Amino acid sequence: MVRNTARREELAELATDYALDQGLIGLSLRPLASAIGTSDRMLLYHFDSKDDLVATMLRVANDRSVRTVRSLPRSRSVRTAVLDLWRVSTSEQSDHCHRLYVEAAALGLLGCEPYVSVVREANERWVDALADHLVAAGCARARAGRAVALLDAAFMGLQLDLPLGRNESQGKRVVSDLADAIATIARG
Repeated sequence: MVRNTARREELAELATDYALDQGLIGLSLRPLASAIGTSDRMLLYHFDSKDDLVATMLRVANDRSVRTVRSLPRSRSVRTAVLDLWRVSTSEQSDHCHRLYVEAAALGLLGCEPYVSVVREANERWVDALADHLVAAGCARARAGRAVALLDAAFMGLQLDLPLGRNESQGKRVVSDLADAIATIARG
């Protein structure tokens, strides 16, 4: 069956915007379709299944986050790169993308597809973008994997804590300490 690729991409973008606002948990096709100006039957025409649509939405959201990181100007140091990445990661758009990722990752932990595969794919692309940014700021490529493992885990934990009311000045200090640690790893 030949499908209208442009319409599929348009629906994917609209559905992603909806999911970024509403979340994945409890996602139902009828309210989604109504909100984006189509029907659930048309969504299933353009996407093989609800799982295919969800996987596509996760890819679109991740692409947005990766594009944001890749569009950052080169940071003047590894320490500054961490602070720049934190600023971008906590922007409203990126924050919504990260929350969607966390929901999908939680479902993936339960072994549910397409979440396992899509989250793995998204994480690889995200980590590559972080590593490239750190390397451009002066981190040795050989140390980038270690630096990014710490950076990504710390960012994820901090982002999960933010909605729980972490003290803002304490959070800034933690990010500053993280920047110092990553800079130390980068230097060897």
